[in-house]
Amino acid sequence: MAERDPDHTRGSVVGWVSAALALLLVAGVAGWQLGWLDRFLGDDGDRPVDPASVAPPPGIDVPPVREPRAVAPAADAARLDVAAVDAAVSGPLADRDLGRSVLAAVAPLTGGSARFSYSSSGADLAIPASTTKIVTSAVALFLLGPDHVFETRTVLQRGGGAPRLVLVGGGDPYLLSHQQSQWGTSTEATFAPEKADVVTLARRTARSLRDDGVRRVRIGYDDSLFTGPTGNPHWRADYIPDDIVSPITALWVDQGRDPTGYGRVSDPSLTAAAVFAEALADAGITVVGTPEATVADSGAGEVASVGSAPLAQIVQRVIEVSDNEAAEVLLRHAGVADQGDGSFIGGQTAVERVLRANGIGLRGSVLYDGSGLSRESRMSPQLLVDVVRWAASDDNPDVRPVITSLPVAGFTGSLADRFDQGAAAAPGRVRAKTGTLTGVTSLAGIAVDLEGSLFVFAMIADKVRPDRGGLAQISMDNAAAALGACSCSR
Repeated sequence: MAERDPDHTRGSVVGWVSAALALLLVAGVAGWQLGWLDRFLGDDGDRPVDPASVAPPPGIDVPPVREPRAVAPAADAARLDVAAVDAAVSGPLADRDLGRSVLAAVAPLTGGSARFSYSSSGADLAIPASTTKIVTSAVALFLLGPDHVFETRTVLQRGGGAPRLVLVGGGDPYLLSHQQSQWGTSTEATFAPEKADVVTLARRTARSLRDDGVRRVRIGYDDSLFTGPTGNPHWRADYIPDDIVSPITALWVDQGRDPTGYGRVSDPSLTAAAVFAEALADAGITVVGTPEATVADSGAGEVASVGSAPLAQIVQRVIEVSDNEAAEVLLRHAGVADQGDGSFIGGQTAVERVLRANGIGLRGSVLYDGSGLSRESRMSPQLLVDVVRWAASDDNPDVRPVITSLPVAGFTGSLADRFDQGAAAAPGRVRAKTGTLTGVTSLAGIAVDLEGSLFVFAMIADKVRPDRGGLAQISMDNAAAALGACSCSR
């Protein structure tokens, strides 16, 4: 979602859902055309590719569209049939493959108080895994706005021999080493945001320096926008050494991958500066010495800059392909925007404050990171439901890209090869963010039932036997699919 539609705050959520459901039930190749919801959630112009334009993946048998029938208006909250939801999902959620700790919550998309909750163990909290990215993305959008752009700049500090040119990191999660680079950013998705790169920045910088009569510089690099450790103390100790995740900094290229394509680097900021220095030399500027860490003078004059894609497009990718590094960068930006603190703790504090300020109770939840990699985080499924409902509200159009970014079950993103073993009517009627860690599987998103009612759901199982991970994922898919294949409204 590239731009906000100036008209998308007119009319209610129920209104655009009703229009979407008409397409869903009578005008498409199959029930998966929940992708058309994007059009009614509000966007125009340079928008991500509509998931409905993506061909079904091989091996997916999509049921034919039912005979055209009158499409009822999208159900309001009062029509949620808790007993019907219970009958639809309790069986799949009780599957032994999900283990002994399974939590779930279902609520209407908007309004009302009728809710379904489920806990096989009596617990209220569980490890959320990557469904955490829904919360992180929503908070970042709320604080910064969907059109926010992250800039990487060069500034010049004169005095004493060759002037110092400082590469200033702006926390662009998708800054590349060069425009053709694909390392770490090549996962297929329905939409790939445009990405800035340091070669382009070097060429712009060289041109500006020559115009100013500067032919020789020393290179400094400033990654001070983010503070604190680059690795989260609540992650497993081997995550960074074993290349599971990159050190999180405000200045990197290729998400901290080695530009040669082999593994991740130990100091992403230095690597980014080295790649930039080489590109600057190739552009005709003499570089003296090697890049050094510094903090740019506040009065230093800007030489050139490159900008990221708008935040809404970044969120689209973060949620659709479950991008850990980019999610952690967004958490740091939330900390900067809300607390003036670009650390993991600053981000965590920002998330908690923003949720409470918007009437979303934490219910005992504690989130130590932005991606869901931490096994120490705990979340209630009710919190996830509340955040999705918040993002869908007419009162919060800036947060709505969270909804339009959700993968379509059986067709796009992290759900492209899933939902092929449950209810035949379900593919395309469910959109959800996935979550997977060893012993953990989770889903959170929205579903349209056979009566045209929209539900928000969240499901977490965090005591899955390691040898049952794949089967547990199928069981959870089947539980979510049951919502799309039921008549769960009165």
